[in-house]
Amino acid sequence: MDAAIALTSAVALVGRFPVLAGVDLAMPKGSVTTVLGANGAGKTSLLRLLAGLQRLDSGSARVLGVDLARPERSYRRRVGLLAHDPGLYEDLTPQENLDFALHAVRLPVTATLPSLMRCGISGRLLNTPVKHLSQGQRRRVGLAKLLARRPELWLLDEPHASLDATTRILVGELVEEAASGGAMVVTTSHEPEYSVPMADLVVTMGGGVVIASERGGRHAS
Repeated sequence: MDAAIALTSAVALVGRFPVLAGVDLAMPKGSVTTVLGANGAGKTSLLRLLAGLQRLDSGSARVLGVDLARPERSYRRRVGLLAHDPGLYEDLTPQENLDFALHAVRLPVTATLPSLMRCGISGRLLNTPVKHLSQGQRRRVGLAKLLARRPELWLLDEPHASLDATTRILVGELVEEAASGGAMVVTTSHEPEYSVPMADLVVTMGGGVVIASERGGRHAS
């Protein structure tokens, strides 16, 4: 099967420092990949490269048929990144945040309410300014924003961090639904006990390169 993500000797610099020092990685459509590694290993930089937010300085990187050395303007609309900060407007409600995000990428807002409710944001929470929500509720709104956009590539930076058990289960369900629908999912994690079971491929990074890869627990018999 052709890889929908194909990186060969991919190098990315911040200043003169190689945050990615020659990454080789291939992922098929509909796959879930978990990236493990210590702080500074290059995990977040890899997500930023895949999101089109980090410049490719050398090597090659093709994602969804796009050459990341010369990404098309429309590429970012096909990718969804959920970082530690879910990128919500504090004075807007969850519903207003999602409507705004969908308008920004020219998608209909009909997905707003179903996505919020799927992520456990309903009732009074729909119209409560984000600044009054708990950290866990904000993470749920961030997940709902990603779900509403239905990107072809989901990029999740430490999606299980500081979540309660119910929300961790929700993350796993959303990842499985996305992958089963044909999307690709790439997560970073410091919590392999949660991320490895939902992954097809487990990649370990160190020093800006892939140092190991093995099969994950998704669909394991």
